[in-house]
Order: sequence, then C-alpha cells, then structure tokens
Amino acid sequence: MRDRTQHRQRGMTTAGLLIMVSFVGLFVYAGIRLLPVYLEYFNVIKSIEGMKSDLEQGPPAMRNSLEKRFDIEDIKSINYKEVEITKEGGGYVAHASYDAQTSFIGNIGFVVHFEKTVVLSGSAGP
Repeated sequence: MRDRTQHRQRGMTTAGLLIMVSFVGLFVYAGIRLLPVYLEYFNVIKSIEGMKSDLEQGPPAMRNSLEKRFDIEDIKSINYKEVEITKEGGGYVAHASYDAQTSFIGNIGFVVHFEKTVVLSGSAGP
C-alpha cells in the first residue's frame, strides 16, 4: 500500500497566488504614490542647505535665495515663507515643518509629516 503523503499535492492554489499578488501589488502602488512626496522632501532639504552660500548677506537674501530654489525645484507642499530662519548663537538655523498629501485609491490617501532642522552656519544649533 502506498503512503498517503506521497499523493498530497504541494504548492499554492490559484486563489492564494492571486491574494498574494494583490497584497504585494498594493504595497508597490503605495510606494509609487509616495515616491514623489519623498523626492520633494529631499528637494526641500537641498534647497534649505543651499542657503548656506547666502549667509553673509543676511536673512532677506537667504529668503530670496530660498524662494528661487523652491521655484526651480517646483516645490508645492510648503511655501518658502513657512521655513523659519532664526539666529541662534553665532549663526542661523532653518526649520521646516509641513504635511504633504497624496491620493491613494478612491477617497483614501496618505498624509506624511516632514520636519527638518538645518544648521546653516558652524556655531549655531543645539
């Protein structure tokens, strides 16, 4: 007599495969929808760090530089006026805090909170 375990099939059913592919596809789609939001965040950081070259001219020149950089990078989630530039110690510190939104499926979406502090000159900061 043959052992019953030899006749059992092993592997994934079609329904199981479809569920797994759907689940993985949902996460891939979420990543695709969130990628532009994070790329814009990296452009915000790059723009703020680019203000280091305008330190000698003071905060008004730094603001003008930031405005131009935000226009060039096409940053829409935060306005250049929302970036706080403060004098701390012997230098300047820029702080950006904002929420970015993107749609996902139907009326479901993502809200991502970003917060970054950049020390613009050597002796400032915590």
